[in-house]
Amino acid sequence: MLTIAERVLFARGSMSQVRQDHPTMLARAEEIQRQIHHLSSRDTQLWSIVTLIVLILTCGFLAVVAPNLVWAQRVFRVQQAYLPQLFFGLICLIVLLNIYFLSQRVALNSTRKALISELVLNERLENLSLIDPLTQLLNRRALNELIPHQLARANRNGEPLTFLVLDLNQFRELNAKLGSMEGNRVLTEFAKILKGVFRGGDLVFRQGGDEFLVVMPDTSEPQAEFPLQRLLKIVEEWNITNDKAYQLSFAWGMAGYVTGTSLEEILRTVDRKLFQKMHNLAPVF
Repeated sequence: MLTIAERVLFARGSMSQVRQDHPTMLARAEEIQRQIHHLSSRDTQLWSIVTLIVLILTCGFLAVVAPNLVWAQRVFRVQQAYLPQLFFGLICLIVLLNIYFLSQRVALNSTRKALISELVLNERLENLSLIDPLTQLLNRRALNELIPHQLARANRNGEPLTFLVLDLNQFRELNAKLGSMEGNRVLTEFAKILKGVFRGGDLVFRQGGDEFLVVMPDTSEPQAEFPLQRLLKIVEEWNITNDKAYQLSFAWGMAGYVTGTSLEEILRTVDRKLFQKMHNLAPVF
């Protein structure tokens, strides 16, 4: 069985491979954002055209009316020879302007919707690469993406950070005896319990198989005992209410982050404590 530190190195390699396999995803997202910004400038251009046309019509109208206003004539006199051309040209200009303006608005709106939909889909695909499909918890790829930010924050502010690793007891035997469907049900049920016990700000990972990792920011080891005891109680209640032929139980290892240590060091520490639990060097609950 791989240690947690080895799994972290594997996760780093996996995340790097994902980034190599999907460079076009990030580039496409940036391109979509640039296109959406360009569409916003197209809106401004359309309104500028409308303003210019209105200004031209106003000037043409004033050119016809101004001579009569200068001489203070009560009856406007316009050369009848120009009236049909002026009226026809005005009507054509207004019709063409409306057709152009409406077609451009429709095209812009449809393009904007398509780009936004593609951007949302792109972001969902990026997020799905960090989510375990079975348990809907963060996966190993997310480990190397999210935890370094927590370490940097803890180093900068000196705030506590606690790591809790959980390993389901006798899961392989259960999976072999009852089948993978029941094994998957146990994993999903345990994941739901974890999400219900820990806070929204805590990071819950499925390391792989039957192993889970919880990272609790702004939480010391004594403070982390409270959600751990609540987890033990809920698991005990689950065993009673479900009345299964097996008992759901787990071993755990807990360690607080020491300022200045690396991710590999803190994971080796918590992995060593888990090892002690699994080999009865400490009580297993």
